[in-house]
Amino acid sequence: MEPRVVTDTELAAAIANEAGDLLRAIRAERAETGRALGDRGDREANTLILRRLAEARPDDFILSEESLDDRARCGARRVWIVDPLDGTRDYADGLDDWAVHIGLAIDGRPAFGAVAVPQWGQVWCTDHARVAAPPPPGRPRVVVSRTRCPDIAQRVATALDAEMLGMGSAGAKAMAVVDGRADIYLHAGGQYEWDNCAPAAVALAAGLHASRIDGSPLVYNCADPLLPDLLICRPELAQQVLGVIAQAGTA
Repeated sequence: MEPRVVTDTELAAAIANEAGDLLRAIRAERAETGRALGDRGDREANTLILRRLAEARPDDFILSEESLDDRARCGARRVWIVDPLDGTRDYADGLDDWAVHIGLAIDGRPAFGAVAVPQWGQVWCTDHARVAAPPPPGRPRVVVSRTRCPDIAQRVATALDAEMLGMGSAGAKAMAVVDGRADIYLHAGGQYEWDNCAPAAVALAAGLHASRIDGSPLVYNCADPLLPDLLICRPELAQQVLGVIAQAGTA
């Protein structure tokens, strides 16, 4: 009997989990602190992820935050887009909401992927993503960076009379919407493809809305990997949020 072929989602989840375990082990050693700890985590998690993907999918290209960009990827249909340690500062500061992103873009779309938040003990992946049950009546919740709230997120929160929740990495914030801790994740002001490819893939698989903040689709494997803004939210809130953003843009 031939061995069963591991699916792209299974591979992404396994690698995200393995990288998360490595990062937790590095931090538990207490050999480094601060920037040195973050740098080591980025470097060693990246090495593990590149090795595992090369072994399992040798014909695919990889775009990683921690590696030189091979622009030959621009002509490829399948490109793994990874952030070995999303929220490096949170990781180095001993916080819990850092993540590992393993996303696969096919023809520029976020097709498959996994997001691990190791300190939460969870890995979300596109095969098993489900929208959380509707929240009880009350104020919607907008999740933003704990250190900087974009003006547009504040406008949305004000317009919807929403509660603001501070959190660390992009992956943790996006998964907070997937699992029902929050209703809206809105980012503006600078991200790259590795910051949101895997989170967007999981969010879309879970039936959430995921787009640019002007409502246009998220497109990956671009020559310039800058992808500065993102909206992930419950689908029933999407038009209202996009309307507030559009109105703010014309004000």
